[in-house]
Amino acid sequence: MFAKILIANRGEIACRLIRTALKLGVHTVAVYSDADAKSLHVEMADEAVHIGPSPVGESYLRGDRIVAAALSTGAQAIHPGYGFLSENPDFVDQVVAAGLTFIGPSAASIRAMGLKDAAKRLMEIAGVPVVPGYHGEAQEIVLLASKAREIGYPVLIKARAGGGGKGMRRVEHPDDFSEALSSARREAKAAFGDDRVLVEKYVDKPRHIEVQVFGDNFGNVVHLYERDCSAQRRHQKVIEEAPAPGMTPALRKAMTEAAVKAAKAIGYSGAGTIEFIVDASQGLKPDRFWFMEMNTRLQVEHPVTEMVTGTDLVEWQLRVASGEKLPKMQSEIALGGHALEARIYAEDAAKGFLPATGTLHHLKFPEAACEGATMRVETGVRAGDAISPYYDPMIAKLVVHAKDRQAALEALGAALSQTEIAGSTVNTGFLAALAADPDFCAGDVDTGLIGRHQAVLTGVAPPTGEIISAAALAASGAAALPPSNDPWSSLSGYAHFHGVARRTRLKFGETDIAAKVSVRPDGRFQVALDAPYDSANSHDFRAAPRLARWPGHITVFEGAVGYTFAAPDPLARSDDAAAASGSLRAPMPGLVKLVRVAKGDAVIKGQPLLILEAMKMEHTLAAPHDGVVAEIATEGAQVTDGTVLVRFVEEQSVQTAAGG
Repeated sequence: MFAKILIANRGEIACRLIRTALKLGVHTVAVYSDADAKSLHVEMADEAVHIGPSPVGESYLRGDRIVAAALSTGAQAIHPGYGFLSENPDFVDQVVAAGLTFIGPSAASIRAMGLKDAAKRLMEIAGVPVVPGYHGEAQEIVLLASKAREIGYPVLIKARAGGGGKGMRRVEHPDDFSEALSSARREAKAAFGDDRVLVEKYVDKPRHIEVQVFGDNFGNVVHLYERDCSAQRRHQKVIEEAPAPGMTPALRKAMTEAAVKAAKAIGYSGAGTIEFIVDASQGLKPDRFWFMEMNTRLQVEHPVTEMVTGTDLVEWQLRVASGEKLPKMQSEIALGGHALEARIYAEDAAKGFLPATGTLHHLKFPEAACEGATMRVETGVRAGDAISPYYDPMIAKLVVHAKDRQAALEALGAALSQTEIAGSTVNTGFLAALAADPDFCAGDVDTGLIGRHQAVLTGVAPPTGEIISAAALAASGAAALPPSNDPWSSLSGYAHFHGVARRTRLKFGETDIAAKVSVRPDGRFQVALDAPYDSANSHDFRAAPRLARWPGHITVFEGAVGYTFAAPDPLARSDDAAAASGSLRAPMPGLVKLVRVAKGDAVIKGQPLLILEAMKMEHTLAAPHDGVVAEIATEGAQVTDGTVLVRFVEEQSVQTAAGG
């Protein structure tokens, strides 16, 4: 086994790799860009090396810098994770030429499967079923159009390089072929630097089912059963599961045998995935599946396979790359239960899944799954981290495992309904709606399901009077609801003969909302909304509603949906005072839960500095201006209102230091 490895990636996959390395006693080296200097994977690794500016082309795609970092730290091997350089055979050659081990397949295997047309010709020779279509080298439009007519419409034009749905167009009629081809070529050229395409028969009710394979350097190849990734939007996977719903013994046998045959045809070593397209229009039959492509790396959705087979695929990768044989042979790999993975993204599902950015001022996942199920959360972010425009906006993968698919679906729905994220638009409501969709629940899923049901799945009901009242309650400053009926523990004040009332205002979208918050003698809070919401009865609160306050906003959680209101923020007063005095003070009593910077760090305006737990919620305090931290409170400190939490170096001192 290796003593030290370098992880050439970031985010949740880097954190995932570090956890297994830690379990095996393997030391880890992280690499990071400017944007990731304070990231979780950097904190978790034993060492970290800066490799460049934030854009991926200047950092995570710089193979020379990554290899240099490995050599300078004494790492023996490089794990690429997924994405970035994970399927770049030239990078593998760089790694091997430097005397290091690439934790993955050989450059030859990657090249063999790197181009869809060449891979499909290879699979045809190996006896693996391939989608009917044209996979040749000639690219003249007349030839391609002729082949499309021979195949029969509808057809699918696909870029021969890359993936993720880029350079892919469905064509229904010959008259539309020329324009679709031009569009696919432009997109493929921009994404992959290669505008060559292939043309295939379009499957009417396609299921995306893939098989996890694993090989070693001794000629052994096994499969770890299948995953269903049919729940997609714009060819991007949303919810993955194992095993595939409705899978028959005959199809599983045929598909897994074909997958192993494909891996052996290229002498494959390491973790890989053989992706198949399945025609489900007449049920799942062993003569209705075809090879699409091979991913010569670990997949994003690998946790569902781990949970149904009881394996650690990253551990297998490390063992095989270090020269060991496969940990298990085929007869030792059993399939048990059902697992589902939901990808939580910073994106606006209602606006066509538009990627979002922002600071994760509040981030809370369930502590445990519901009874009878297990759960794991794969993430590379913490509360206070920012979703930047430089990288994929994935926040986390929520994975559940239960005895059967119905129990797993219930566990996933429950876990999503308990997930709380504020500070960026997220897709948890969409995921919960998909997990509850009648067709999806029945296993009647294909790659077009989300598109057909998109309006229903992405629609969000307007906030109820109770949700608005909860936001008004928080905006009033009375969000610290007492644990008992004792009004003296409230922050709202006390009057002997009548309840204390507060007026508050907030905004939802473009709608202004006004409310009156008062405290009843029995300790309950009452919220009365002004017009146009006054037709709803006033709402009483004895228990604290699920909500998060963050700078200038309040997010109220109802199930898996978060409703965000603009509201007066006590932290803003703290920021104003800090800007004037050169220090940041606690706007309320609380506990310093997490400190994100250290003495001497240069910070920029808006950068999260620490998290203060107050009023039963976590509040992120950000830098009110650019500066250098002179002093900062320690984690675990209990502070009172007005306590200085951060002092900044005086402006004159900063200028003197800058000037030498």
